[in-house]
Amino acid sequence: MPYICPICQSPLIQHLSSKGYYCKNKHHFDLAKEGYLNLLPAQHKKSKEPGDSRAMMRARRNFLEAGFYQPMAKALASMIDKHRTESVPMHILDVGCGEGYYSRQIEIHAQHSENLDLQGIDIAKNAIFAAAKKQPNAHFIVASSKSMPYADHYFDLLFRVYAPSNDKEINRLLKPGGLLLIVTPGPRHLWQLKEFIYKEVKEHSADISLPEGFEQIESQRISYTIQPDQEQRMALLQMTPFAWRAKGDVQNKIQRSHGLEIEADFILTLALKK
Repeated sequence: MPYICPICQSPLIQHLSSKGYYCKNKHHFDLAKEGYLNLLPAQHKKSKEPGDSRAMMRARRNFLEAGFYQPMAKALASMIDKHRTESVPMHILDVGCGEGYYSRQIEIHAQHSENLDLQGIDIAKNAIFAAAKKQPNAHFIVASSKSMPYADHYFDLLFRVYAPSNDKEINRLLKPGGLLLIVTPGPRHLWQLKEFIYKEVKEHSADISLPEGFEQIESQRISYTIQPDQEQRMALLQMTPFAWRAKGDVQNKIQRSHGLEIEADFILTLALKK
């Protein structure tokens, strides 16, 4: 099994009768009826509900399900296809997966997705609850990306979309020759939205920081415009790190702006673990 105990780091074994997981030291973790596994012990929590708030998750869900980021998601699936052998099973982990939108897009758009073992990790229990319900063919756990309870060198590919990660954990989990796929904002991502907030809008840096021991093998920039409606604009704003700067009057201007077109700009970086 890919899981290790978050308390003692021993391998976890699935109990056939209860469908829960246990280790040799008798630490036990129940499998939720929705199919996910909670491997975030109470003593490891820093708050009652770690991760994004329900309002943030609802905003992200409403925006992503409208398809505005689907071109980027399709490019993500295509890049994975390009660097895999279709007949060989591939273990993939979505770090900071939220409600699993990108894992579902990979399952939909990748070639021979039946040979993909899609897994996702997020610290927000409500997000993992939703991800597991929407994608029963994938495997999701509640845990922190700073200490991911998976066996060493289990995964062929890790990807993260904007999510933070721990370089040591990435190195530990990826096989030698494994792949790391990172999605970051392109220079002009959400430019028109930022114009409402900042007096001087600056481009995002195109420099990508890779963990030690990784070599970039491919990079792709995906740029296009979107035209979300008033409600979708506010959902998009809530997804951004600069939302806290948008006071009430700024939010009203964003919401009332007629026919606002916003640039979506992404950089996909693929790196090889040497």
